[in-house]
Amino acid sequence: MIFVGLLNRVMLTELGFPGLLVGGALAFEQLVAPARILFGQISDTHAWGGRHRTPYIWLGASLFCGFAVLMVPMIFRLHSAFASGQGWAIGLGIAAVCGIAACYGLSVSLATTPYLALVIDLTDEEERPRAVGLIWCLLTVGIVVGAIVSAISLKGLDGIRDPSLLEPALLAFMAKVAAAVLAITLLATWDMEPRGAALHRSRAADREEAITLRAAWGVITSSRQVLVFFSFLLAFTLAVFLQDPILESYGAEVFGLPIAATAGLSAIWGVGTLAGLLLAGLLLVPRLGKVVCARLGCQLILAMLVLLLLVGLTANPQLLRVVMALFGMATGIGTNATLVLMLDLTLPEVAGTFVGVWGLAQAYSRALGKVMGGGLLDLARSLLPDAAGAYGPFAAVFALEAAIAVVALLLLRRVNVRQFREDTGRNLDRVLAAELE
Repeated sequence: MIFVGLLNRVMLTELGFPGLLVGGALAFEQLVAPARILFGQISDTHAWGGRHRTPYIWLGASLFCGFAVLMVPMIFRLHSAFASGQGWAIGLGIAAVCGIAACYGLSVSLATTPYLALVIDLTDEEERPRAVGLIWCLLTVGIVVGAIVSAISLKGLDGIRDPSLLEPALLAFMAKVAAAVLAITLLATWDMEPRGAALHRSRAADREEAITLRAAWGVITSSRQVLVFFSFLLAFTLAVFLQDPILESYGAEVFGLPIAATAGLSAIWGVGTLAGLLLAGLLLVPRLGKVVCARLGCQLILAMLVLLLLVGLTANPQLLRVVMALFGMATGIGTNATLVLMLDLTLPEVAGTFVGVWGLAQAYSRALGKVMGGGLLDLARSLLPDAAGAYGPFAAVFALEAAIAVVALLLLRRVNVRQFREDTGRNLDRVLAAELE
């Protein structure tokens, strides 16, 4: 998240790239999300050294760290191409940036899909809310720490727009971040997954003879609830992340914040998210239930989007920080409940494949958010009169995002875990019987 937010800010504000180009290029990270289903199925059926999850996590982490570093010089080469005005160089640069973003997205999918399947492997239904809360709390702590480190490390770049000064500083910073992320990933997952049969919750007796991808897809599509929840995940994730590609530019252009300060917005959002995750995981989900808590999270996200829109009228950076903290808390509450629901709407026998489907919904909505966020900002700037100033186009994007949050609330009303289990359970029995014949 720090990586994407930082590059969004630099490309939009410091390098002056069109919003649609920035959002469209970075959206390639998510457009490759169908690979999540394949990666989930592969981790279900093929082990490396007796392990089905951690080898894929390590490989994916190594790759996405490398591609994150490679992206920095590539965007500056694209900036040089724009400056030269050569059409072939611009086209080649755009293709290269999109290609690296796609490879980065494939690597993230390779790491995260088996990781979520491992969570299902290691927990039962009662343990999952606490496990999800802990995992996302630690993830958020990482975002907060990363944002604080970014703000401190990049403070010397405030007000600098010269690419010759920006590129080496950002490249050195990204290389250090990538090395730290890879080291932490290896340490955190080392020896987490037992070898062979010791890990049995989400695995058939012999994984190499588990059900095929085609049969698993038949199980997934056997319930209308899969489509309902898939649509809800699309709307929920879009409601949270539509502003993602433009938020730091919002802070820069409407509130006058420098690079270090806009990077710090992620830390504030992260602290709020951490509080929301803890509140939901330890108190709200156990007491209110998953669906009720997810509904509450969506309602709070809707309210915070309205506040995010209104606070721009004041151009007060302190109020923006307060709203970002509250927005983070709403996101934490909704995310915890939604993730627990997601893991409940998963059959242990095909955990990796189901996680891939849910990850696909989230990834496509993130991709759509990147394209729509930047594209809508460009469109609003062209349609709104100059009297609207810098604030008007951003407000239009936030208003649409609030409308999407309403759609997510309506879809959540139709989610039924019991119906999902009845439908998919019956079809799974038929598939397993057919595979044994």
